[in-house]
Amino acid sequence: MLWTRPLVMLRLLALLLTSELVRSGFFVSALPVTGPDLGLGTAVIGGMVGVHYLADALAKGPVGLVTERWGLGRVLTLGSVLGLAAVLGARLSPSPAWGVLGCALWGVTYAALWPGVMSTSQALARPGRTARALAVSSLSVAPAILGGVLGVGPLMLAHPAAAWTLLVGAQGAALLLALSLLRLHLPHLPGAALPGGMWQGWARVAVLLPAAFAQTLAPGLLVTLFYPLLARLGLGLGDLIGPGLLALGTFGLGLWGAGRLADLAHPRRALTPGLLLLALTFALAALPGLEGRLWLLAPLLGLGYGAFVTGWNGLVGRVLPAGHRAAAWGTVMAVEALGYAAGPLLGGAAWASFGAAGVFTLGAAVFLLTEAYYLWPGRAVTRALPNPE
Repeated sequence: MLWTRPLVMLRLLALLLTSELVRSGFFVSALPVTGPDLGLGTAVIGGMVGVHYLADALAKGPVGLVTERWGLGRVLTLGSVLGLAAVLGARLSPSPAWGVLGCALWGVTYAALWPGVMSTSQALARPGRTARALAVSSLSVAPAILGGVLGVGPLMLAHPAAAWTLLVGAQGAALLLALSLLRLHLPHLPGAALPGGMWQGWARVAVLLPAAFAQTLAPGLLVTLFYPLLARLGLGLGDLIGPGLLALGTFGLGLWGAGRLADLAHPRRALTPGLLLLALTFALAALPGLEGRLWLLAPLLGLGYGAFVTGWNGLVGRVLPAGHRAAAWGTVMAVEALGYAAGPLLGGAAWASFGAAGVFTLGAAVFLLTEAYYLWPGRAVTRALPNPE
């Protein structure tokens, strides 16, 4: 087990999964499919979605400070209550004004969830396993998001009553999980009260932010271009099953192998090959004949992303100030969210001007520039740092 208190972490991760299932299912599937039947126009639905995610991104740092003072469990419980109110309100008494306001308030309190999970995961990680614990925490939510996007949508089209029952039930389960963690406070870490440590720690966080933006910008380039790219290449989803499984298998190998390297040596040992492999993958994808190189690109992508995830999480875990981990995690995650938001805009512009080759070339350049940043001027965060464990 990766954590010293596994039952606490498993409940936190279960809360994260149920919450993300509801959020993705509600905003990506339920509102677009049934919103017009509920009297909610396209502009109102866009406003509900937009204010929620914007409030979540902007509030991550400040709400992190609130959780450190008020208690993580209390803020998570409040967020689960507001989430249940937003879902039930949209189902039973839809209102444009209250819908937008409720989703905004839900977003503000939801901002505590991800930083709280990551900071608790880091604090409870067993010695020598921090990078792997953080990587598993950050990736565990993927099935829930896919379930919300790919599962709730078809169910909403075929059986809307059952889909709404699923969303309300899942959010009710999230509330019960949050109540079981009501007394949870962020664990105290060694060095949290060291004099002068606060400013030095936040200075290192500031050095991380450009890289945090760039390395989420690169994959964000492809967010809205996945299906147009498949159509241009003459490929279907079935053509991706084999390479996708290969990429998933090599990702697992890269995640665990590079995670051990990041924990035992230094996260830089995993981050560098991860970024270089991702840059190579994007560069090869930019060449003509991409459809014939899927089996070559799949293991490169899997190994590169596995190494990158563990190296990045391990590096962030070492750099953040011990006294304000949740606020610092929230700040880094907010900048990462901005990278994901900017990615589709730049990706669409590159696609319109230069086609798929331009998008992949831009992605390769971003990964290479990120690696160059870690060499200079961001080298301060990649030097041998004392392990907080």
